[in-house]
Amino acid sequence: METKNFINFRKKIIDNVSKVIVGKDEVIELVTISVICGGHVLLEDVPGIGKTVLVKAFSKTIGGDFKRIQFTPDLLPSDLTGINFYNQKTGDFQFKEGPLFTSVVLADEINRATPRTQSSLLEAMEERQITVDGVTRKLPEPFIVLATQNPVESYGTFPLPEAQLDRFFMRIGMGYPTREEELEIINRNMNTSLIDSLQCVVDKEELSALKNSYSEVKASPEVMAYMMDIIEATRKGDRVLLGVSPRGTIALFKACQVNAAMNGRDFIIPEDIKKMATYVLNHRIITKGVNKSKSIYENINSIINSVDTPVEDL
Repeated sequence: METKNFINFRKKIIDNVSKVIVGKDEVIELVTISVICGGHVLLEDVPGIGKTVLVKAFSKTIGGDFKRIQFTPDLLPSDLTGINFYNQKTGDFQFKEGPLFTSVVLADEINRATPRTQSSLLEAMEERQITVDGVTRKLPEPFIVLATQNPVESYGTFPLPEAQLDRFFMRIGMGYPTREEELEIINRNMNTSLIDSLQCVVDKEELSALKNSYSEVKASPEVMAYMMDIIEATRKGDRVLLGVSPRGTIALFKACQVNAAMNGRDFIIPEDIKKMATYVLNHRIITKGVNKSKSIYENINSIINSVDTPVEDL
């Protein structure tokens, strides 16, 4: 495995997306890790932070077909998956594909759709296929859902169920920009054609090669034990109602493998686990009381800090 390929891939994507998005290199890197792992991303933050713009810029950077779906309360499952319609010319039923039949899907304000419509994404996100009227159709490869939602507003929204949240590889908060970054955003906003001028800088073959090679990154028994200590800690405690599932454990390990490769290593260290656990696990646990985004992040970090870090001779 050539770790330099991961380093170059990361640099190309960050450099290109940063032409539009200011000061969010870490967020771009996290989305890149998720995509290499074949995972979906939930960007959760207040309106106006730049979630939708980041997704658009990222989709242009990695190429492939892209479709945006604006989720609303009146959106139906068939509006996503497609329908069988009767063609009077041919005298039979034909299938009309929905917007999910694409490589990159922007699910904008996903929590505005009803639970019935949200559930139509479950099969697509987990099994990369869609079943309509008993017929199953495969989705293209890669298939990536980049969703956004506002965690503050409650009027006209429907919280994502646990089964839906668990299918997202990471949940990431954008955060407010610094004073200097916001001034730069104002200056760049004067050029409205920036995002339209972005070019694809990586291809499917390059992405596929990285997907097939990151599994070569290994971890020592001590590091694996440390990761499992964190996972088990999320399932214990008086305030815990639901801990991390095995799907979450697998996701954390994959994220650590790619993060290690992007940092020029073919082995995982505890710092990889600490960094990735915050984003991969924060939406996979339920605690007693109000589950606001901030409190969940704090809870994950407190769990990580409560577990002893192994000391290895690397």
